[in-house]
Amino acid sequence: MSREFRRAMPLLPISMVMQLTELTARQIRYYEEHKLIEPARSEGNRRMFSLDDVDALLEIRELLDQGINMAGIKKVFDMRVNSSHVISSNKMAISDSELRAILREEMQQAQIMQKASIRQGDLSRFFQSKGE
Repeated sequence: MSREFRRAMPLLPISMVMQLTELTARQIRYYEEHKLIEPARSEGNRRMFSLDDVDALLEIRELLDQGINMAGIKKVFDMRVNSSHVISSNKMAISDSELRAILREEMQQAQIMQKASIRQGDLSRFFQSKGE
């Protein structure tokens, strides 16, 4: 049995996934509604999650903690599924225009919410004054 097959096997009920990810059942169902995860269903129609699903949920939580909104998270997940451009290290390659669009959207969302975007801090190191 391959490692990929074992990681994709639906073994965990939602209660266990809630403990592992520190997400609520409502949050998990919300991400399923948005097609970010696709848990299997048991004969009794209960959600059963794989380790890959848990990894995806942990990544979603991490991205949200970094200040990325749901639209940005969907784009990240969609790029993984739809992109045929893969760098040799198995990372996704995105064009400069796609990156600019994502950053622009994040900045606009941060401005709407009246708080600084985490990306602003990341980008500020490239634009330091010469006196520093």
